[in-house]
Amino acid sequence: MSTYLTPFTPLPSLFDGPAAADDHSSLLAFLMNDDLAAAPDVFPYYGGAEAAPAFFGHAAAPLPPPAAAPPAEMTGQGRKRGFVPAGDDGSSRPPAVRRKVQGSPPTSPAHSGGDAAPAARSGGRRVWVRERSTEWWDRLSGPACPDAEFRQAFRMSRATFDALCDELSAAVAKEDTALRAAIPVHQRVAVCLWRLATGEPLREVSRRFGLGISTCHNIVLQVCAALTAVLLPKAVRWPLESPAARFQALSGFPGVVGSVYTDHIPIGPPKDNVAEYYNRRLTERNNKASYSVAVQAVVDADGAFTDVCIGLPGSLSDAAVLERSALHARCETGMLGDDQCRLVGGASYPLTDWMLVPYAHQNLTWAQHAFNERIAAARAAAQGAFQRLKGRWRCLQRRTEPKLPDLHNMIGACCVLHNFCERSGEELDADFQSELSQQDDADVVAAANPVLSAAADKERDRIAHDLLHGGHPSVTFL
Repeated sequence: MSTYLTPFTPLPSLFDGPAAADDHSSLLAFLMNDDLAAAPDVFPYYGGAEAAPAFFGHAAAPLPPPAAAPPAEMTGQGRKRGFVPAGDDGSSRPPAVRRKVQGSPPTSPAHSGGDAAPAARSGGRRVWVRERSTEWWDRLSGPACPDAEFRQAFRMSRATFDALCDELSAAVAKEDTALRAAIPVHQRVAVCLWRLATGEPLREVSRRFGLGISTCHNIVLQVCAALTAVLLPKAVRWPLESPAARFQALSGFPGVVGSVYTDHIPIGPPKDNVAEYYNRRLTERNNKASYSVAVQAVVDADGAFTDVCIGLPGSLSDAAVLERSALHARCETGMLGDDQCRLVGGASYPLTDWMLVPYAHQNLTWAQHAFNERIAAARAAAQGAFQRLKGRWRCLQRRTEPKLPDLHNMIGACCVLHNFCERSGEELDADFQSELSQQDDADVVAAANPVLSAAADKERDRIAHDLLHGGHPSVTFL
């Protein structure tokens, strides 16, 4: 192994010159920072008044300072970008990334009329942005868009959409900053509604609305949180007037004020307590491990939710979900008021003093068969409400991956929007109707439908007898 070494070239001595004999005195003067102008011949490069730097000689003139480099701009991620000359308008750059001059920000409802945007007063500061097409949203938000197309996109008419934006304006509105104009409230609400209605990936939502992917994600979370915090207490509430008359006309049962139903929303495997969210029925149906959260709701005769319980693990039975919900505690303490007021539920719920459930055993009598028919008619309101809920907001049909707190807000927002549409008279197209998986009554064992009150069992028999001999017009026999 050989190594090549560059030949050494001796450096010229600093003291080479006609006065080399005085090198010791000159070096001493140099170390003592003495006036070197007295020995210009010894130090040809440092002596004299024309070339001496200011820190070497007291009598020398200072050199002009170097030209200051233009400041570099800072990006949002803390990285520096090179300075672009003021004359460069960015036309020579690729169309995907151009420089936007904030003196002329994009037009938005926040800046229509009145003073100019705050960015116009910032002295023409430039930032890097990516130009995105907003053609799709501009067409839907324009007055020329047909109402039928708008309703199909956002599951509600334009008038209902405007009313919803007015309710959420104070909670979701943002202020303009020195860098950019705020996204209008109508566009923010539309992003959330489209995401909930279609379940599209955020990349597609970003392409449609001309916004960044992370921006769309944050908008969906913020609007869902606003719907849950602002409108949930007002939209999902117990009725002030008893709906017993409506239910009696629907099913023939006296004193029924609501129908209880429990459905499951598929989710990805959570990080914590995976076994609690494991859903056996979904696993058997899908032939793969499935996880879910339970959604229990009380529905009135018009199909609106009057009470919801969201987020309990999917491994729980319907009876266990009911027992852990706040509804159970309120009913046990007499929230329904009159002793004659009751709820109706399926065969998976227990028979109590305040809930009627169908007979689950075989070889039913005529009276028991008539009773089960009327129970099914009363529960049809709740089943239809959940079909419209999952049909309007198809994100509930797909497996979602958000964090559980965000998932609870998303489900709560869908329940709020369901009531908002139902009470506004919004009809759902038949193509959007969702088919619920009906539970097979043959799988319900006796322990799943226990009789918790002997008085409730006798009352159920009395109601069944009255339905049979009372001659309700909708009672049929096989």
